Amino acid sequence: MADVNRGNRPLSPHLQVYRPQLTSISSILTRITGNALIVASLMIVWWLFAASTGPEYFAVANGFVTSWFGDLVMFLSVWALWYHTLAGVRHLIWDEAKMLELDRAEKLGWAVIIGSVVLTVLTVIIVW
Repeated sequence: MADVNRGNRPLSPHLQVYRPQLTSISSILTRITGNALIVASLMIVWWLFAASTGPEYFAVANGFVTSWFGDLVMFLSVWALWYHTLAGVRHLIWDEAKMLELDRAEKLGWAVIIGSVVLTVLTVIIVW
């Protein structure tokens, strides 16, 4: 039977006690960027659909996509795409049971973060 006397047992670590590691934060960020890319993809599909519909509807969609908010979403989407890709490569490395030691895993996490920022800046410079 289950132990009903839980008064003397310790509770799970609470957010006030738990210190998140870089690997856990980057894992959560990988999931967030994956979902954010869906939103950006829908915006691009809307823009393409509007282009095929007619000039009036395209003007509305193009005005939104090329606004400051649309530019911000696209810039963050480029970063999210690079981050998500590099985090996927990191997981492929881990799937091969390599770089699983704590110090090397943390260095790999920093490489994903710094690499995504550098590649985003390079992409924006090249495309702009």
